[in-house]
Amino acid sequence: MKRKVLAAALTVSLGMSGLTAAFSPQIAEANSNQEKLKEIQEKKSQNLQERQQKESEIQGVQEEQDKVAAEIKRLDTAVSDAENKIEAKQQEIDQTKENIAKLQEEIKVLEKRIAERDKLLKDRVKAMYQNGGTVDYLDVLMGAKSFGDFLERVMALNTIAEQDKNILEEHKADKLALEEKKAEVEAQLNDLEQKLGELEKLKADLNAKKAEKDALMKKLEKQEGELHSYVEDLKENAETLSAQEAAVKKEIARQKAAAEAAARKAAAEKAAREAAAAKKASSSNSNSGGGGNEPAPAPVSSHVGNSGFSWPTSGRVTSQIGSRWNKFHAGIDIAKSGSVPVRAAAAGTVFRSYLSGSYGNVVFITHYINGQTYTTVYAHMRNRAVSQGQTVSAGTYLGTMGNTGHSFGQHLHFELHKGSWNANKTNAVNPLNYLP
Repeated sequence: MKRKVLAAALTVSLGMSGLTAAFSPQIAEANSNQEKLKEIQEKKSQNLQERQQKESEIQGVQEEQDKVAAEIKRLDTAVSDAENKIEAKQQEIDQTKENIAKLQEEIKVLEKRIAERDKLLKDRVKAMYQNGGTVDYLDVLMGAKSFGDFLERVMALNTIAEQDKNILEEHKADKLALEEKKAEVEAQLNDLEQKLGELEKLKADLNAKKAEKDALMKKLEKQEGELHSYVEDLKENAETLSAQEAAVKKEIARQKAAAEAAARKAAAEKAAREAAAAKKASSSNSNSGGGGNEPAPAPVSSHVGNSGFSWPTSGRVTSQIGSRWNKFHAGIDIAKSGSVPVRAAAAGTVFRSYLSGSYGNVVFITHYINGQTYTTVYAHMRNRAVSQGQTVSAGTYLGTMGNTGHSFGQHLHFELHKGSWNANKTNAVNPLNYLP
């Protein structure tokens, strides 16, 4: 009887030991994924806060842009008004030039007539002296038949002389008036040209201010574009973190189901061992001195992790992890020409497969190896052959090496993160330390 009790106790002890051994990997894996889930959720919260901050900055930039745009509109109106004034002044100047040209033609005609009359008068005076003009006048006067006739002849001669004088003075007055008019029009033209110069200067000043405002607007637009781009990157990272969170939750559910299945299997094995032990004890009850060998408990299966990572593709490593172009290069680059397949470096779950602006065609995979969670990234591929949520084994074809996204030449950008992926790449490790 004592042997039965001892055998039963030994069986229970071995069963509990086997059950604990069976659950140990699942418990460790569950704890690791819970920690990873917590880390991802913290990163998501930080990402959201940063996005909100950047969106607030974008709003401030847009408000500043509105002010600059209103100032540019005001300056545009002022420039347009100045251009209209310049055009009106230019028309006035053109009209004044036409008037000056017309007056100059009139002056030429008048000057010609004055010159002809001057010549005529000079010729008359010259002829009078040459022909004894004084005698002729005396003859005219002395030929008077009466004193009244004499006076009439004197007055006639005076009238002729006065008329000649008046004609000359009128021509001189006309010439003087025309010269004054010409001077007045030229002065007006000089004034208009001066005003035109002032308006041109005003237009140049306004254009300079407008150019300054345009430059500021471009700067603000560039700043806004950079902020928008940064926010888009944050959104993309948030989507990646959300997908990673979903994958981890899925993995936790899978682990829970696996643990429950392992518990049921362990319980069944325990019951089978207890039944076998009881049967054995019953059959040996009549032989008190028989110390037969007790059967060894059946081995309990335990989770065995992947032995490690394999190379994701073939080719030459052209760039390693570290500082590059004043930025952190979070992985290695493997380059090769032709159609080069890219494969999963280890078994795992695809939590992101999409076209990124920077990564190009990229696949993210989460792995659980030897109690540790890892994340691998395969970027710049020509195409993608797996989808989000898909479970892959080591060597599964993911796509073909390409040159998509922010890339210069065909290559695979391969990242390995010890833990979850995050935008700052703080968990990135050197893949060369993990590849055979």
